[in-house]
Amino acid sequence: MSLKPFTTLSGPAAFLPEDNVDTDIIFPARFLLITAREGLGTYAFHDRRFLPDGTEIPDFPLNRPQVRGAPILVTGANFGSGSSREHAVWSMADIGIRCIIAQSYSEIFHGNCFRNGVLPITLPADKVAALGAAAAAGIAFHIDLPAQTILAGGLSLDFEIDPERKQALLNGWDETAMLLATQGDAITAFETAQRQTQPWLYESEPAQ
Repeated sequence: MSLKPFTTLSGPAAFLPEDNVDTDIIFPARFLLITAREGLGTYAFHDRRFLPDGTEIPDFPLNRPQVRGAPILVTGANFGSGSSREHAVWSMADIGIRCIIAQSYSEIFHGNCFRNGVLPITLPADKVAALGAAAAAGIAFHIDLPAQTILAGGLSLDFEIDPERKQALLNGWDETAMLLATQGDAITAFETAQRQTQPWLYESEPAQ
């Protein structure tokens, strides 16, 4: 799967000041039978965004006119806990979220973000709180992945990221593309040697 490269990201940030937002909140289980990724944003935070009749809940952070379509979400600790459903990240990406800033994440959700071109930034609680206040005040954010910095008004914060995952985001690589880019020569060398010792593995199937 080809991903959009991530270099810099600017725009408003939505602030969801809540810990332990699990994947069932992000993407309710009753929608899991939907397998097409396109349009999954309709169901992101569905039961928080909409009343049973489909009317928007105006005070939900993502429904605020100032941050509608915001590419950045600032939220609480242990974000994405619960089940391993990748739909949670798919649905968030489909509504335009490309960066999440939180104190901590579920390990599986954290990995799913990188697999789908979403940058999950981990920061201490006090820094998340400061960014949350900036988001709530309508201050625009600027995320610079090469420099590993966040700018929001007078705030300038650094963040850490695994070098390999950073490289994958910068290049728009999914896991297969990253493997080919970083281990391609070794794979080619292995196949070349194997063709010599086990040529039958590479023989074409007989024509029907």
